[in-house]
Amino acid sequence: MTKTIRMLDEHDYPYYKAMDTGFEFDYIKYVFNALVHENNRLYGLFIDDQLVSVGGYSLYAGIYVMLGRLRSDRRFMGNGFSTEIASHVMHEALNINGIRWVGGNTQEHNMSAQRVLEKIGLVPYITMYGALTKDTTVLESGAEPWQPITNPERKKEWLHQTYIQTGAIFPYECYYSFPASAELFQNEELKQWSFYENPEKTRFLITKYDQKKHHYLHAVYPWHDITSQSGLWETIATDYQKPLQQTNEETYIWMDLTKEKTRNLPANHPFELPSPWILYGKEIN
Repeated sequence: MTKTIRMLDEHDYPYYKAMDTGFEFDYIKYVFNALVHENNRLYGLFIDDQLVSVGGYSLYAGIYVMLGRLRSDRRFMGNGFSTEIASHVMHEALNINGIRWVGGNTQEHNMSAQRVLEKIGLVPYITMYGALTKDTTVLESGAEPWQPITNPERKKEWLHQTYIQTGAIFPYECYYSFPASAELFQNEELKQWSFYENPEKTRFLITKYDQKKHHYLHAVYPWHDITSQSGLWETIATDYQKPLQQTNEETYIWMDLTKEKTRNLPANHPFELPSPWILYGKEIN
């Protein structure tokens, strides 16, 4: 028996397709080529000529690495291959110049993945629900939507005050959150994201389009008063119409909510709250 680990490329898709991962819907099969190019890498552990475990990473803003895509063939479980491939992937990622943080994300019920992340030295940062809804009517008050922020400096002021200065976790994409830094907020992204401010200029909101399994309007709001801010949900509902009208597929509003935020939701709230995600990570000196 020969065991090898190597980087995968698009020609390795048949090996991956032959794996028995047990996933009812495995998105990797649909985006395999994208995960082996540009800022994404996949690595595979082979026994002889059979792919038995996979892991990878994505690079963000030149300084963040998010580990993930851990998959193992069920016929080879119990051999420590998941930990071995995860350790190898992290070692490869840490060879990238300038990396300052490495992390991974897993659902709260996935104890085996949590053990793998802990074995390679990552610690839990925060637990968040990816709350989904298609209808915000219950949360609306009839107020006017908030005013857009068009001044780039005002956008940066808000981000510095609420995220960078505090080191808070910023939901950069659906499923992908990072400890905030100035590098995370590039000018091109600030142009693409929509920023809004309440009339009193005491609160702000970011909305941005994302696509993973489905289409999403990703709403980022850093405070706990999500049910008492007049006009907040009218603003989100208005922006939600854009992706809703542009796609003919499943489209949702996504908001990352801590457990504390979910406790503030009314009993008749409209959100689906799947198993929350735990963000693991560590800083690299």
